[in-house]
Amino acid sequence: MAGEGDSEPRKSFKLLGFLDVKNVPCARESVLYGSLGSLVMGLGHFLATSRVRRSCDVAVGGFICTMLGYWFYCRYNLAQQRIRQRMLKEGMQNKILFEGSYLDPEKEQTGSERSDS
Repeated sequence: MAGEGDSEPRKSFKLLGFLDVKNVPCARESVLYGSLGSLVMGLGHFLATSRVRRSCDVAVGGFICTMLGYWFYCRYNLAQQRIRQRMLKEGMQNKILFEGSYLDPEKEQTGSERSDS
């Protein structure tokens, strides 16, 4: 059957020709939440006012605002996560480097070691 077991890589989707949704972190989620925000805001405005043209404008504005809002939120969290990962990696490297030496902070210092320093 066609489609089963194909090892052909999926083509990436580029939004507006430059934003690679598949490979850019947070891009896919931002577009999805933006489209959901667009639908909710446009439909809500239409149900409240029955003005089609204005509702379409509100939907486009809702898409842009929701997409950008989630984009910045997601990228901020991603940067925080990378900082925590870097600190954890450095801490693990220092633990391995100093383990068993006199610089090991977990090693109990005896009275003679304290007088040397």
